[in-house]
Amino acid sequence: MRIGLDGIPLTALKTGVGHYTFELACSLAGIAPESNFEVVYPSNLPPVAITEQDASLSLPANLKIKRVRVGPLGRYWWSTGLPRYVRSAGIELFHGTNFDVPPWRQCATVLTIHDLSHLIHPETHETRRVNRSRRRLPLMARAANAVIVPTESVRNEVFEYLGLSGDKVFAVPEAARTCFTPMELAETEVVRRRLGIGDDFLLTVGTIEPRKNLLTLVSAFEELARQPPLATLQLVIAGSRGWLSEPFFAALERSPMRQRIILTEYLNDEELRALYSSCRAFVYPSIYEGFGLPPLEAMACGAPVITSRIPALEETTGAAAILVEPTNVEAFAAAIADLLDSDDLRSKLSALGRSRAGEFTWERTARLTLDVYEKAQARWRRPN
Repeated sequence: MRIGLDGIPLTALKTGVGHYTFELACSLAGIAPESNFEVVYPSNLPPVAITEQDASLSLPANLKIKRVRVGPLGRYWWSTGLPRYVRSAGIELFHGTNFDVPPWRQCATVLTIHDLSHLIHPETHETRRVNRSRRRLPLMARAANAVIVPTESVRNEVFEYLGLSGDKVFAVPEAARTCFTPMELAETEVVRRRLGIGDDFLLTVGTIEPRKNLLTLVSAFEELARQPPLATLQLVIAGSRGWLSEPFFAALERSPMRQRIILTEYLNDEELRALYSSCRAFVYPSIYEGFGLPPLEAMACGAPVITSRIPALEETTGAAAILVEPTNVEAFAAAIADLLDSDDLRSKLSALGRSRAGEFTWERTARLTLDVYEKAQARWRRPN
């Protein structure tokens, strides 16, 4: 079978959807050598950059990254350029890994809906993106032959908000990337010193935007950092500046603990691995997620995790994390203090986290995705 996947998430610095697309494509090609896979994107976008770490994975021979030449009509990629390429290249199934599929049904299509934050928490996004999602996502969901979501909680939300039938929507969990394994503390020192991070720090990871609820974490840190035993404690926020982040940065500049809060910007996987492996605790106060890759990555590196008590994160972390109501500053501060005060609790959570992260693999994700492909093809072939 000839299968195409949306390559647009790979044309910028990879965050959640980009990592999902790349890891899934490589794993699919690895377990299905009889099929050919193409990660497809238009030439009016920047070329996909294969990083040194990506290259070390040795792309399977049956996986190609295809930049499709488009002219002035490149802006109509989904309605014109991609359907034309699907037809000419003989693509038998197209997987839209980032909320979009071609509207014209020239082959079987699968759509991944990572979350419904634009619909459930529109206040955390720019208005134009909310309006686009409200207009476009229901159309994409109806057009696709099958829909993949990362958790059962998102599956239930898709039923409620998009009205799809149960036999069309499949929960396929994601996984931490294999590069995320524990490092010895001494091995992390070079990265930490370069970033100005000491031996005693809390870590959070993700694009800086309202849904990540970072002001709650900063407030909890301010409460803790006033205590004399925690005089050296730092808070490290690793991630690019995102949308609607101005109020966060304004509040950060007013913080009495500003000098102990470190913003690293975007980090590569090896840098993240060093921080995950050496933080006293990983804290993730998000108010809404579809899956929650950063907590799982932190667990894979042995970090004890404190995160929000919300459906997707409860589902992903299982019993391996401390769960806190997402807007309760005092509860986050107390949970962090209890964890910092107990070597036994940190060791217990570290072991539970590594075990929990090990339950998720990209091979499993790929196998479940192939099953969805078969169901999508069956629906595609079925007479109306």
